[in-house]
Amino acid sequence: FFVGNIMIDSLMQYQDRARKSDILNRIDIEPTEDYALITLHRPSNVDNKEGLLIILNAFEEISKSINLIFPIHPRTTKQIKAFDLENKVKKMKNLHLIPPIGYYDFLKLQMSAKFILTDSGGIQEESTYFGVPCLTLRPNTERPITITEGTNTLVKLESDDIINEAQKILSGSIKKGKIPKFWDGKTAQRIVKIFKD
Repeated sequence: FFVGNIMIDSLMQYQDRARKSDILNRIDIEPTEDYALITLHRPSNVDNKEGLLIILNAFEEISKSINLIFPIHPRTTKQIKAFDLENKVKKMKNLHLIPPIGYYDFLKLQMSAKFILTDSGGIQEESTYFGVPCLTLRPNTERPITITEGTNTLVKLESDDIINEAQKILSGSIKKGKIPKFWDGKTAQRIVKIFKD
């Protein structure tokens, strides 16, 4: 059975509340100001210094062109400290590190972002729904529809590749995606109908 995406049901139910979030005001970003949103937490990206440094070098370069908002995962904070990279992060003038935030605030940051840099699975789907370009810092994805139909792009874990993909978006070359079939908020209803029939 093909029923849609249950996570999108939840997103659609709460997106109006999320739109009312004042998170941008709380982190001193003007509503008209462009920013990219970052999430980074996978062991494959943060648990070795060389890999984390490659990603941080890319963020450093990208931050010269746009604000970066980074609700930082405790694991990532721990690894940045462990690898003695705190000063590198602090020197990035346009990198705004904030503590982890709630669902509504995070949805607001996603829907208002110029683009997203992530290694998260669910964010690939949410960004596709919102029509926001997503650069996934992983060699593969368990959500291929976000690439074939959505706004998601897999990016090789090399600083230059990450920078180049971000610069494409900043220069207006944006991947146009569409919302996949049955991402309409009615997935749960279709599931219930199948059980009843």
